[in-house]
Amino acid sequence: MSKILVIEDESAIRRVLVKILTEENDKYQVHEAEDGLKGMEALKKEDFDLVLCDIKMPKMDGVEVLEATKKIKPEIPFIMISGHGDLDTAVNTMRLGAFDYISKPPDLNRLLTTVRNAVDRKELVVENKILKKKVSKNYEMIGESAEIENIKEIIEKVAPTDARVLITGPNGTGKELVAHWLHQKSPRSSAPFIEVNCAAIPSELIESELFGHVKGAFTSAVKDRAGKFEAANKGTIFLDEVGDMSLSAQAKVLRALQENKISRVGTDKDIKVDVRVLAATNKNLKKEIEEGNFREDLYHRLAVILIQVPALNDRRDDIPLLIDHFAQKIASEQGSAPKSFSKKALKLLQGYDWTGNVRELRNVVERLIILGGQEVSEEDVKLFASK
Repeated sequence: MSKILVIEDESAIRRVLVKILTEENDKYQVHEAEDGLKGMEALKKEDFDLVLCDIKMPKMDGVEVLEATKKIKPEIPFIMISGHGDLDTAVNTMRLGAFDYISKPPDLNRLLTTVRNAVDRKELVVENKILKKKVSKNYEMIGESAEIENIKEIIEKVAPTDARVLITGPNGTGKELVAHWLHQKSPRSSAPFIEVNCAAIPSELIESELFGHVKGAFTSAVKDRAGKFEAANKGTIFLDEVGDMSLSAQAKVLRALQENKISRVGTDKDIKVDVRVLAATNKNLKKEIEEGNFREDLYHRLAVILIQVPALNDRRDDIPLLIDHFAQKIASEQGSAPKSFSKKALKLLQGYDWTGNVRELRNVVERLIILGGQEVSEEDVKLFASK
């Protein structure tokens, strides 16, 4: 049931609004406030799905109520109620975040349509927030070691900016996870996150993949095609395994970073892009620079912020937390009750040499859950977690 608050100092109009809303839809629960101050008291105590608010009121006017509410509960849509002399103010409230405005006396059809649209929008906003939380949980960094806490701290500081980040570390440590977290916590989180595995794309195709191509640019280019940079416009592009990128592609990426422009393969026409660039590699790029495999100027463009993701062997204290996380997640995926691990099993797993890092640990946990007993024992680990 949608909760609607009507803030209106003219009792006759307030009664009309309440009557219209309650008679129109039995799913509307309508509350009343006779002035702006009473309205603010109600808004602080309860959550509403919509507010209908008069503009001209004693004690606290509608504009003040709108501004105050947007600071504490920005997701609540406001429909402003305006008299003939308030129309300019009503239009200005749209700039302050109001959903819409209606004039006095209210037109029945316009009022009901606007209310329905505002309530639907609120539901979409809530659903989107829930979805974002689910997505964020999928990319949650698990661990309480000093190394992981340091990474979390850097992410909190860097995510709200557009600073480029170079994420380094061995395979399987969670570099992609860091990139997702940076995006999810950034102002660009509602825009695309486009991932490119530079190692998986043949060197002759990497430029087309990143920047697109025009028809006839090469034999198989049968039509114009946008690249990953265009797809990521207003959002984030993640260049995974950037150390495997060809030198010619590196030159084009450098230009994109310097000028915020790209050109498709087969044309010199510039296309402006607004993209945040995150990159990751398991290679020592300084060594690659010395050997002539990586451009030093591109390295300095990418490495504004450096995040080093540690190997699992360097944060063994996090292994029990990771095992519990994976056990819960695997059980959820399989629709079964999560299995626990005995203390001896955990201790044994903590002592292993995790050359495949977190990715390897996840695979081992899944194997133990499938093949082990109701509680995974030390014996199960010895039998099935072959190293």
